[in-house]
Amino acid sequence: MLINGQTFYTMMISAANALDNSKTLINNMNIFPVPDGDTGINMSLTMSTIKSLSKFDGTIADCAEKASHMTLRAARGNSGAILSLFFRGMSKSFRGLMEADAADVAAAFRRGTDEAYKAVMKPTEGTILTVMRCSSEKAAEVYDKYTGNVEGLFKQIVKAAEQALAKTPDQLPMLKEVNLVDAGGYGFVVILSGMLAALQNQPVVATAPVAQTKESVFTEFNTEDITFTYCTECIVEKSDEFKGEGTAREFNKFICEIGDSAVFVDDDEIIKLHVHTNNPGLVMEKAIEYGALVTVKVENMRKQHTEIIEATEAPAQITVSGPESPAAAPITKKYGFVTVCMGEGISDTFRDLGADQVIFGGQTMNPSTQDIIDAINQTPAEYVFVSPNNKNIYMVAEQAAKLIDDRKVIVLNTKNVPQGISAMISFDPDASVEDNTQTMTDIFEAVTAMSVTQAVRDTTLDGEKIENGQYLGMLNGKIHCVSNTVAEALSTLSEQAEGKSFITVFCGEDATEADTELLSAALKAKADKYADINVINGGQPLYPYIISLE
Repeated sequence: MLINGQTFYTMMISAANALDNSKTLINNMNIFPVPDGDTGINMSLTMSTIKSLSKFDGTIADCAEKASHMTLRAARGNSGAILSLFFRGMSKSFRGLMEADAADVAAAFRRGTDEAYKAVMKPTEGTILTVMRCSSEKAAEVYDKYTGNVEGLFKQIVKAAEQALAKTPDQLPMLKEVNLVDAGGYGFVVILSGMLAALQNQPVVATAPVAQTKESVFTEFNTEDITFTYCTECIVEKSDEFKGEGTAREFNKFICEIGDSAVFVDDDEIIKLHVHTNNPGLVMEKAIEYGALVTVKVENMRKQHTEIIEATEAPAQITVSGPESPAAAPITKKYGFVTVCMGEGISDTFRDLGADQVIFGGQTMNPSTQDIIDAINQTPAEYVFVSPNNKNIYMVAEQAAKLIDDRKVIVLNTKNVPQGISAMISFDPDASVEDNTQTMTDIFEAVTAMSVTQAVRDTTLDGEKIENGQYLGMLNGKIHCVSNTVAEALSTLSEQAEGKSFITVFCGEDATEADTELLSAALKAKADKYADINVINGGQPLYPYIISLE
């Protein structure tokens, strides 16, 4: 049995369905109890874009190329980026082939693994990369025994991947401590199993609900009659505390108050909503209080209406291309900034510092490669600095930068909001690109970033038991203390302010006046005598406090 374009298409759809069906399980494999269990969603959103590819009858080379292009632009998070690079490597290996035999598949696995490894500066064993490597090594070892039998080869590949996954706790002590296998590696095994199921004529069928859409007639009213600009839709996978029907009534009430044309489905496992509003960011921020965002769509109805009217009045044209990204802005200046953050106050701070484009995203909601590409293209600058402000967004930003042709993109490896803000403050519009990059990097790497959040699951780390709902004091991305109250966590974290001169506190949605006053007093007591302490209403979800120390 050889695989042609149609077979490969069926394999990819089956893999995407299998991943979609397992995303909640994968999300719950997160090692840390912080609200960042989005590996399953990131991988699923990366793969799900393939479902928009219509039935395919071309060569395997053509199908692999289309799948590669779609996953690369839809990639979210580190796991999604690595996955998209694997399929890009496969596509390069299949180039020029009508169909593939076992030797071709083995070569494609090798090329895919190489592409994924090349993108990671310091590959860690015990992750999705290890599972990829072991599966490709097995393919290279046994392919000559399966001439004309790709299904037989795939069985060996899946078996090797499962064995590699089972060993990940022995390679990463933190996995062993919490008795989990690597989430990304598990997701990759799910993908391979889905592909094998298709080869066995039993492709996986999606069990998740599918959103229904309905066409609207836009030509019967004027653009200026549109009261609310943005058509906002999303699906939220409920967290455990909101499982069950009717648990999101307050959210429903909120949606009805900030717009019109509201449709709200409050199901056992998910929330599905549609609303016309002028504040889509507020919708998303409220949504993640109830769980994890699965899909998000925001459309500018004024712009859509104008374009539809123009298209209706213009001569009919035939097009064979899919939806296009927004046209790139003309270059009118030397430097520009794109940044990623959550919270209206934090977003405003970045804009005040000169950010051209602010992408709504961060923990639990990683933007896609295409989101970042669009933001870069809308920045009218010759040189565009991108600050991801999250370690799980950096790789996607790097891939986005490689897909930009008409301007130079520099991705700063900022891992949190304090680093991103510090980088922008240190920017010198009169300095060279090289000097600015070096200066900003030196400055943001010296920042101490602290935050407070709540544990989202019971676990044990470094011998310490952490219970769901306890407060975690985070220091430079690591758990510094575990407390039963926000005040206790803030008190412990404030010890880090010893001798610091510049301190910024971003208060989140769940910050209280009492806790903020306590924190301010504690920081003043520890900081430099003449320290500059700023308290800003950041409005960020999930993290009541984000603190920058310099």
